[in-house]
Amino acid sequence: MKYNLLAIDASTEALSIAIYYNGKTFRYFEECPQQHSQKILPKIDAMLLDAECSLKDLDGIAFGKGPGSFTGVRIGVAIAQGLAYSSGLKLVGVSSLQTMAQQAIDEHNQCRVISGIDARMGEIYIGDYSKDENGLAVSNNQEIVCDPDNLENIVSSSCAVGTAWVTYPNTALSHNLSVLENVTLPDAFYMLKIADHAFSTGNTVDAADAQPNYVRDTVTWKKLPGKE
Repeated sequence: MKYNLLAIDASTEALSIAIYYNGKTFRYFEECPQQHSQKILPKIDAMLLDAECSLKDLDGIAFGKGPGSFTGVRIGVAIAQGLAYSSGLKLVGVSSLQTMAQQAIDEHNQCRVISGIDARMGEIYIGDYSKDENGLAVSNNQEIVCDPDNLENIVSSSCAVGTAWVTYPNTALSHNLSVLENVTLPDAFYMLKIADHAFSTGNTVDAADAQPNYVRDTVTWKKLPGKE
């Protein structure tokens, strides 16, 4: 790691935060549905105190850009933007699917990972990743949302992570996917390596240009009864 970074992810029912500062890493992960907006800023402040640094001591911020919960993704993007505006830091958006694939690579030495998140409404978010020469999870195809019974171009016998395979275990079985049961939700700790590489290559954005990646059409979501 070359850069001192804050990473946050609120895209699913899990809230996770990680800080890398001067060779030390601080991390937090909690499943706390519908509590992200109350917990995220106080927890970031507490972790900065633990790390004995301020935002302005860091080199940048990474945020989970989705896909996942529309509300959670928006919270993560908005908080990252606000912190970046106040500190003048650059941002890197990291896919929640890529984050889980990175965990499978780092913890379980996997080379091919199919990340899936339960998207509700009978669909799943899917991303297909491979380990590159730098040990990073890189995308093989565009992330999509689809019917779990109609997966196309999924490489059989791959490793699989995420809540999609908990909700649809028969889909994993039919594609001979080896499910890592301890990797179900994105953890910001595994965003740090991805973000560090992005900063080293200048692949960053200003606060005003930070964008979520919902994957699913937000117009379709808003048309559903009882939804936003």
